[in-house]
Amino acid sequence: MASTRVIGLDIGATGVRAVELEFGSGGPMGKNPPTLVRAGQVGLPVGAVRDGEVVQPETVSGALRQLWQQTKFESKDVVIGVGNQRVIVREMELPFMPAAHLRDSLPFQVGDSLPMSTEDALLDYYPTGETTGPQGRMLQGMLVAAQRDTVTANIVAVEGAGLRPVMVDLNGFALLRALTRGELSRATAAFVDIGATLTTVVIATQGVPRLVRALPTGGHHITNAVMSACGVSAPEAEALKREVGVGFAPAPGRAEAVEAVSTVVRGLVESVRNTFVYFAGTGLGQIDVVVLTGGGAHLPGLGQYLSSASRLPATIGDPLAGLRWGKSARRDVLGDQSSLIALPVGLAYGVAA
Repeated sequence: MASTRVIGLDIGATGVRAVELEFGSGGPMGKNPPTLVRAGQVGLPVGAVRDGEVVQPETVSGALRQLWQQTKFESKDVVIGVGNQRVIVREMELPFMPAAHLRDSLPFQVGDSLPMSTEDALLDYYPTGETTGPQGRMLQGMLVAAQRDTVTANIVAVEGAGLRPVMVDLNGFALLRALTRGELSRATAAFVDIGATLTTVVIATQGVPRLVRALPTGGHHITNAVMSACGVSAPEAEALKREVGVGFAPAPGRAEAVEAVSTVVRGLVESVRNTFVYFAGTGLGQIDVVVLTGGGAHLPGLGQYLSSASRLPATIGDPLAGLRWGKSARRDVLGDQSSLIALPVGLAYGVAA
């Protein structure tokens, strides 16, 4: 099997990020680790992407053209992700059948359990196991149902840049693939990606997803709270929130900023903790570790605060761990925030699997 190159593309609220990985013989499970060929990012203005959906396609298309020009990606084929509160992910048991037939049968099997018409939804099923019981051979897995228009808007922006979407994947599954290696592949881990306006929580046991949640809070909500409390601009609020962090004694004149940051972070951490509590109640096991990614994960003190609230160890995830670096890969593109590209790395892993 010849080597294969795949480009994963993440369209986020603050920017577009893409990663090109090269897989040797055997793909992601081959003897040699994948090679990071290129990686890049271009910022987006506030409002171009809202809650995981493109609302200004021309703006996003322009940013993508800039990204391809400056990063020198050689292919226009991309894997894109989807993930917001209009994407439903739930555990479901279905009669066993081959994968191709299963996908075709989904609209007829799951229609009554969805709060949307199957005609308005894109459906997929992620098998996680099998059982045999009174009803015969059954598949256990996770149903994914996305509102068709939330995916279409992102595809329009990508195609507007002259790119070709070859696959649409769930952001939560991409996050899992990017980080589940080494000890994490043997643990029950909670992966928490704190984006600008959304926080994605994926809990997996030995690499198998058991729960996926999208929470409607992210780093921008903290910034907006500081803007409102302190009467400052967005760039000033962004710098101020990272100066005060969370869980530290307030410096003179920073009490309002500290309270604004703490209020939003408390709400976010409580939602994440409640997700952990819900998982514990399912009887699927106890979480061993929390792995943080995304821009919001770098807020000083947030990791320690979440660890204290959940009574679990927390660490920053590194999607580049174990990858080889190609000659064209620039280490300065991402600086010390490599966790920002967890999603595009995982998207590339998915299509090569």
